[in-house]
Amino acid sequence: MPGHFEPIPGGGAAVALDEVEISIIRSLAVQLLELIGPGPAEDASADPLAELFAEGPSEPPADPVLRRLFPDAYSDPETAPASPAEAEEREAHSAEFRRYTENDLRAGKRDNALAVIRTLDALSPVDEGGAVLKLSPEESRRWLGALNDLRLAIGARLEITDEDDTDLLYRLPDEDPRKPMVMAYLWLGGLQETLVTTLMS
Repeated sequence: MPGHFEPIPGGGAAVALDEVEISIIRSLAVQLLELIGPGPAEDASADPLAELFAEGPSEPPADPVLRRLFPDAYSDPETAPASPAEAEEREAHSAEFRRYTENDLRAGKRDNALAVIRTLDALSPVDEGGAVLKLSPEESRRWLGALNDLRLAIGARLEITDEDDTDLLYRLPDEDPRKPMVMAYLWLGGLQETLVTTLMS
């Protein structure tokens, strides 16, 4: 179990984490929450249906990490638009899609990050400050979403766009300032992979 998820009775997953690993994951989840931003202000006197019809932003985020987390729905980096008119049409479709979906997407990512923080905060330390994290099936799915978002965020900061970039990361010298972030990216990838395998077993 150390370092990777394993199945537990009832369809959940468990992993043994040491004190440093718990601190790193929690810190990254908090940073992700701060990056995503707060949800719409709750106003008990407001129309409860208003939030259902609230429109989100139509422009893509300026921050490259947020652009990776909330990409344009109709942009395809592999296929350039055939004409300026097609480019304009794609942009219009993406803006409309973003307007009606981004608030919900942000809420989902926020809930996943909060689930990570809450499950870590509920841990009972064992010897040497580590603990065994046991997740229900629902918590496992939220963790999977959060791990994916954390890797996307770190990957954007590292400017990783494909597998070739990942291969280069393994060869970074220890003195490279990106090395700690690279190690976190690779470690989270291992956790994510074993959690996927666990949930599919």
